[in-house]
Amino acid sequence: MAAQPETPQPTGFLTVVDYAARLVEVQQRVNQAVNEAGREPGSVRVLLATKTQPAALVRQVVELPEAAGMLRGENRVQELVAKGPDLAQLSIPTHLIGPLQSNKINAALRWVCGVESVASLDLAEALAKRVEPGRVLEVMVQVNVSAEPTKHGVAPGQALTLAAQVAVLPGLRLTGFMTIGANSAEEKVVRAGYAELAAIRNQAQTAGLGERLELSMGMSNDLEWAIAEGATIVRVGTAVFGPRAVQV
Repeated sequence: MAAQPETPQPTGFLTVVDYAARLVEVQQRVNQAVNEAGREPGSVRVLLATKTQPAALVRQVVELPEAAGMLRGENRVQELVAKGPDLAQLSIPTHLIGPLQSNKINAALRWVCGVESVASLDLAEALAKRVEPGRVLEVMVQVNVSAEPTKHGVAPGQALTLAAQVAVLPGLRLTGFMTIGANSAEEKVVRAGYAELAAIRNQAQTAGLGERLELSMGMSNDLEWAIAEGATIVRVGTAVFGPRAVQV
């Protein structure tokens, strides 16, 4: 597998053409990785991680034809709410991919169709209680495969139990598992964590928790490694938007 690609660096004012080219480049990387892994074309979707990016720019990028079929993800509920009104009319599905506190559930549910960061039964039960009648919220169990204390997620050994508990809650639909890769430049280390999550997903499917559960793993610098281990969603931010803006 090739070394991790470098993150695009800012070269001045970026035009719509520049962002379109970056979207095409990311999709080409995904397609090539899928092909090299011997997987079915179209089996991996791109989620555009829009953390710190202004709503106007997000709108500009996700409305491009090159973004068709992609998802959008926000890390923080505060940003999700702030951008919500400006992006409400867009058809792109939006996921929360960062931690969620119980006191912010109502705010988050207004703007997302999925939560990828469920790491406790308490949070899952709170979500189930606050989902509007007739609505089904897609959720993923977040797993900390690297055991790094700075990362959110349930321990791998507890992931199946939590998934089984989530799967039976009313108003929720278990769609898969999510993780953030190990903070390492070593391919073997990062891929081991992704392989562990794939094994958990396979066990969940065998246990009847879902037929085609998703694996949300891999980002701009390691999406090829994640796809090689079975990712079905890769979360891409800097490869499209460039370095994140500084938050104040």
